Amino acid sequence: MTNVIMHGCNGRMGQMIAGLCEKDPDITIVAGVDTYTEKKNDFPVFATISQCDVPADAVIDFSNADAVDGLLDWCVEKQIPVVLCSTGLSEEQLAKVDAASKKVAVLKSANMSLGINTLLDLLQKAVKVFAPAGFDVEIVEKHHNQKLDAPSGTALALADAMNEAMDGQYEYVYDRSERRQKRDAKELGISAVRGGTIVGEHEVIFAGADEVIELKHTAYSRAVFGKGAVEAAKFLKGRQPGLYNMQNVIAEA
Repeated sequence: MTNVIMHGCNGRMGQMIAGLCEKDPDITIVAGVDTYTEKKNDFPVFATISQCDVPADAVIDFSNADAVDGLLDWCVEKQIPVVLCSTGLSEEQLAKVDAASKKVAVLKSANMSLGINTLLDLLQKAVKVFAPAGFDVEIVEKHHNQKLDAPSGTALALADAMNEAMDGQYEYVYDRSERRQKRDAKELGISAVRGGTIVGEHEVIFAGADEVIELKHTAYSRAVFGKGAVEAAKFLKGRQPGLYNMQNVIAEA
């Protein structure tokens, strides 16, 4: 059994993860942390992580960037691993994540979906086949109309995975509207679509002479990210200090 503290327990993702844990016999939430403490839960809720005195095997964080510094300090002090899902971290905070990982296990990933992280692995294999054969590579990502950043962090992670596999040969191109020239073979195009309530869709296109291969992931619910976080918490239980990601979780699945 993995005992977890849910950091950001009364937010949308926190409540979703609480529901997932209720149905999973291998994990349970023993405490929550949220500035809004009036909501009734089946576990004690603290206004700040510093007030929490409940023993646990891991913390799942779906709060916000402002709360991450205090969370990391607490996890290092208590020696409790953390699944870090909050986005929008500054360069200073990312440096703090790296420093904390030398003292406690930290898992951080651009996308918590098991499907996306399996896709990352598939793309590294695929690009080694298609790129030398002259295939062009394009990424098209779609999200809801409230998403602020473009392209998505996941789209960049997909691009980075392929670029790493090809020893950094690609140049990322985000907008062709001002380019009056033919496409270069070393370009990797990334396009963003924003509309409606699209949870998340990422499509990678390998376009060659007379054939096209498409690898696509569609998230129909935010639950896919919650499921990944739950599996990550199980993975982190008892881990040595280090910076982990969802690729490590999948490798042991």
